[in-house]
Order: sequence, then C-alpha cells, then structure tokens
Amino acid sequence: MVFSFDASDPLAVVTAPPPNETSDQKAAREEREAESRRISDQIDEELRLHKADLKKHEQMVKILLLGQSESGKSTTLKNFRMQFAAEKWAQERASWKAVIQLNLVRSVNAILDAVKCPNADDENVLSFSDRHRLLVVRLGPLRGVEEDLKRLLGAAANAVDEFYVRSRDWRSFVQASQDENEKGRPDRTDISEVIARCSEDIKELWEDDIIQSMVKRRGLRLEDSATFFLNASERIAGRDYQPEDGDVLRARLRTLDIQEHDLYIDEDGKMLTWKIYDVGGSRTQRQAWLPYFEQVTAIIFLAPISCFDERLAEDPRVNRLEDSFILWKAICSSKLLKSTTLIIFLNKIDLLDKKIADGVVVRRFLPSYADRPNETMAVVKCTT
Repeated sequence: MVFSFDASDPLAVVTAPPPNETSDQKAAREEREAESRRISDQIDEELRLHKADLKKHEQMVKILLLGQSESGKSTTLKNFRMQFAAEKWAQERASWKAVIQLNLVRSVNAILDAVKCPNADDENVLSFSDRHRLLVVRLGPLRGVEEDLKRLLGAAANAVDEFYVRSRDWRSFVQASQDENEKGRPDRTDISEVIARCSEDIKELWEDDIIQSMVKRRGLRLEDSATFFLNASERIAGRDYQPEDGDVLRARLRTLDIQEHDLYIDEDGKMLTWKIYDVGGSRTQRQAWLPYFEQVTAIIFLAPISCFDERLAEDPRVNRLEDSFILWKAICSSKLLKSTTLIIFLNKIDLLDKKIADGVVVRRFLPSYADRPNETMAVVKCTT
C-alpha cells in the first residue's frame, strides 16, 4: 500500500503512518494514539478545572471568626447572615424557637437551684416565705421541659452540666419532630403548653427582690443573654410565640463542630462568595483552628472587653480578658497569617458599662490597671 501526504506540510511527515504497516501494527499504533489523546484530554481537563478553581478562589473571601468561648462569634455570624442572606435567615428563624425556649428554661432552673435550699447564714432566709417555696414547686415541671428540649435538639449534657449540639444536625432534629409518626421524640406543642402554664410564675420568680438578692449572694452568673430572655419571659412563654430577629441573635447554643456559611455579596456588579467559619473557642477546640488558616482572606477576632472580672470555665486560674489578648498576640505573630487581614472587635461594651455602673472595680481583677479611672472609656483606652 502506498501512502501519500502533502510534502509541504512538515507535520504530515511526522504523523503519517509508517510504510508497509501491517494490520496488527496499525491496530497497536491506533491504540497508542488513542491512549495519548486520552491522556492529553485528561491533562487539558485538569488544567481547565485548575484554572476555574483559581478563578473561583479569586472571587471567594474566606473569613474566620475566632475568639474564646462566649466571645460573640455566633452572634457576629448571625448578624452577617441576617444582613446578607435575609431570605434564608427568615426561613430558618422559626427553627430557633426550641433553642430560645431552652435558654429561658435553663435560666429559670439555674435560679431555682440557687434558691431552693436557703442557708442558715443567708441574711434573707427569714424572708424566704411559703410563697417562694410554692413557686419552686410550681416551676418544677420545667426540669422535664429542659430534658425534652435537649432531646428535641438531638443533644446531650455532660457531667458539668454543659450543653452542646452538632451544628449541622440540630435543625434537622427540630424539623423531624414535626412528623406526627415520629415516636419517642418530644412533642413541641406539649413543651410550649407547659412553658405557657408556668409563664406567670416565671415572671414572679424573676421580679422578686428576695430571689434577686439570693441569686446575687450565691454568686450565680447567668449568661449574657439570660437577663434578656427572663425580662421577655411573658412573650417567649406565650402559646403563639414566634422568634424575632433579636431573640435569635441572643440565643445561645454551643456547638461541637465548625459552623460554615456561604454569603453571596454583590460588589460593584461582581458577585463575591464570602465563606465564613465559626470555629469553637474553648481551649480544647483551639487545635482545630490551624487547618483553617490556609488561604484565609481575613480573621475577625472577638475580644469581649466586659470579661475583665471573669475566669475561663476550663481553667479558673486564667482571667478571660488576659486570655483573649494572649490569643490575639499569638495570631498576630503567626507566620502562616502574614498575608492575612487581621481584625479585632473589642465587643460587649454595653456589659462593661453595666459592670462599671454597678460598682465593679477593675483593678481588683486586673492589677496592671493600676490607678486609672474606674470608667468605661478608660478601660477601653487601656486595652487598645
């Protein structure tokens, strides 16, 4: 067989089949050529995907929310979502009802634990009347409600009465409870009914001066949001209660895993993806921060300035404010973050105002504060 090719085309010489090629040789050659084309196409596809991935990352802003436990990371994330993912936020708002109810009920039960057994040396023991004892009894059903709400959220408490959930699962647990055929799961209507029946007693307990005095004397420290929910107990305990944005922002639910949310933001006609991670802040969770430092655009570090008189739950020897600044210093000195934008929020100024107004003396807890004025702005200036 005679092969012809265009002598003016140098590639034709290279690509032309060899002369006197047998059928077996031709089959082998075509198989090799097909494999070469497959490998070439695979390389082209990998290059295309890599280029697309680079372009995607150019349009992605990766943000980490860091800070110790109870520093306000989740609230900051909620604010971002409320502002930039309003539709999805509105769809999820109702699912927070059980979390808000749990916040209220846990606060009431914490108060009951603090006052149910007055000490003989308690200056208010003679004022703790039969009416107070009756309140404790009447609010007893809230113990069962707390356990039901925990099961509804698919979570468990550990030996130190801390409460955690897996952030990816709790909404699905709440949704599943709406299935009437779901056996063994608490009924949300029954839970709301018990809370509604306790509404007046919750209000009376919280507003009672003797109870307030005993709570303060026992050193009970309720979470920052507890006062808000207790003050709004009549509304939250209502049978027709539906969560408001402010309720969701203040709701506390500690999570075991990383919360990740995508926000889509239009910047001058160009759609950017903000991928925001809320990473756990307790000491046992901080080792999980490192993998998220890769390709991070910015870190928002939450340092509540109001916690100057508080200690870490994990290590009572450590002042929370000092721990925040040790963490911040470590982040700033990390070589992995030399190209990362670092932002610090000194938040919870309102709580600092309240503590100063209540007469808490800063230098008693921070000796380095020395003789500076016991005023909010002086504390802010000292820490910046």
